Amino acid sequence: MTTIKNIVLVHGGFVDGSGWQGVYDDLARDGFTIRIVQNPTLSLDGDVAATRQVLDTLDGPAVLVGHSYGGVVISEAGTHPNVGALAYIAAFAPDKGESVSTLIADPPPGAPVPPILPPNNGFLFLDRDKFHASFAADLPAPQAAFMADSQVPWGINALDGAVTEPAWQHKPSWYLVATEDHMIPPPAQRAMAERAGATVIEAIGSHAVYVSQPAAVVAVIRQAAQGDNGQS
Repeated sequence: MTTIKNIVLVHGGFVDGSGWQGVYDDLARDGFTIRIVQNPTLSLDGDVAATRQVLDTLDGPAVLVGHSYGGVVISEAGTHPNVGALAYIAAFAPDKGESVSTLIADPPPGAPVPPILPPNNGFLFLDRDKFHASFAADLPAPQAAFMADSQVPWGINALDGAVTEPAWQHKPSWYLVATEDHMIPPPAQRAMAERAGATVIEAIGSHAVYVSQPAAVVAVIRQAAQGDNGQS
């Protein structure tokens, strides 16, 4: 069994790629080659193009990793020939024709409602005062405040961007469910993972599990790199 040595990390909405630093540091110590996509989150097409541009630079297969909305990006960009496996981290895993907008249109009864403010000139932000509880409840308050105050505008066109051919139909997938997520309900995460045929691992963590629990995220990425689906 040959371990994939390249890892490409794709962030979600409201944040940028710097949140991956803990994951990056751990993977780098293991000798992986890591690239972090700074997708603009203005449109799905633009974010897919940014991801494919990074994938084009690699000399071999990669594990393509997406957090939150980044799961939509990797579902569309993951058909790239340099993608050997997919890893979803508390992420959307849409099917053909689905987008973030369609996936969140009908939340289950009692599910937490993300505190997304009304659109402002075509962009969305999370309510700063509710960011800690909804997005990053297991991070220290000062760190969550920094993330809230450094939000990246999330374009409505990115939410409405629909996947044309989900890569998980063609590539092996892994999925980390964040059991305390107040942005994407854990039952929805499990349902998307099951539909994608992903190998599922669960971690006690908030939506910001990639920041708060980097070791758990890295463990999933390592499994994807090794093709380990937990079955003997």
